[in-house]
Amino acid sequence: MARIFFMILFVAATTLVRAEPQAPTGDVASRVENKLKTTRTRDSIFSELRNKAVVSGRVDENNIRKAVTFYASFDESLKADYGAGERAPHTRFNHLHTRFNHLTEKGQFIFEKDINEKVFTIAKSKGIAGGALEVVDVLDKNGRIFYPAKGNIAFKKDGWSGSVSMWCKTDSDKLLKTKFCDPVQITQKGANNGGLWFDFNDAKPRDLRHGAFSMIPDGQKGIGEDDPKAPMVRVSGIGWKANDWHHVVLTFKNLDTGKPDALTAIYIDGKLIGEVKDRAIAMGWDIEKAGIYIAINYIGLLDEFALFDKALTGEEVSHLHKNPELLSPLKKKAALENPPASTAITSEEVLRGLKDFYRKTARQDGSF
Repeated sequence: MARIFFMILFVAATTLVRAEPQAPTGDVASRVENKLKTTRTRDSIFSELRNKAVVSGRVDENNIRKAVTFYASFDESLKADYGAGERAPHTRFNHLHTRFNHLTEKGQFIFEKDINEKVFTIAKSKGIAGGALEVVDVLDKNGRIFYPAKGNIAFKKDGWSGSVSMWCKTDSDKLLKTKFCDPVQITQKGANNGGLWFDFNDAKPRDLRHGAFSMIPDGQKGIGEDDPKAPMVRVSGIGWKANDWHHVVLTFKNLDTGKPDALTAIYIDGKLIGEVKDRAIAMGWDIEKAGIYIAINYIGLLDEFALFDKALTGEEVSHLHKNPELLSPLKKKAALENPPASTAITSEEVLRGLKDFYRKTARQDGSF
């Protein structure tokens, strides 16, 4: 169909250029000559129509929004605006939490529901679209905040795909205080043990890296980040500056299939930077225990954080980069799907009120 469509366009453009009307005379001839001078060439017509077809035919904004499983605009609070799964509180996870290293038991963690509002604040006028999450310091005790993965990510044990999209504004060499910083890390046990992430390392200047590490089976040793075969993409000396917003998208396809057909990719500012492919990649999470960690040791602004249930295409990533506010309608959708408790008076309440009024005002003989 696409080939037929472009053939029709080609014929139409050729007709416009090659048409040779009878030579007019006088003022009419002058007007026609000026008209011909301003007529677009066949190639320009064809190019314009083709570009319009690409935009309208391949990028559907509604389809991008429909693929969202989790969305945090950070316009009003750290609480996410939209989640595709169950959003009611859980015993172990209750919306946004803080995790700290246990002080005495190695490998164990302490979970708290409170967020340090001195470290994590909402900057309502500083976002790429509306407000933004502003992080001004690093939590002590290796603390980190996260959203529960269950219901918010499209994980399936027998195979799944997805994407992460977020905007960052930081100085990668001057603002960050620790050796490593992960703007996002999705994992149960750790970055290199069933983890999807991108980070800034301890190089000078810092590198930006994307990793997609499989879960390490018990009793085995995982691959190290310095191994040339590590499932990573590296951008040397990224050099981000504090005044600039940058859009980062991670896409992943065919994870946890057991086949060497997985593919993850990182896009920065709408452009494909690199891929991890042609290998089996398995997260192997217990979804009840996995978390979507954000702003680990990060200082700066984060905005428009979203997860999707599919690997976004290059065209969709580019469109999302050019339209930072594209997901904002999801805030209205979430409000419609989760309306506040009704304050309307029921018929039973009206009847009880009338009876009470009658008892208080009626005379002994029953009249008013």
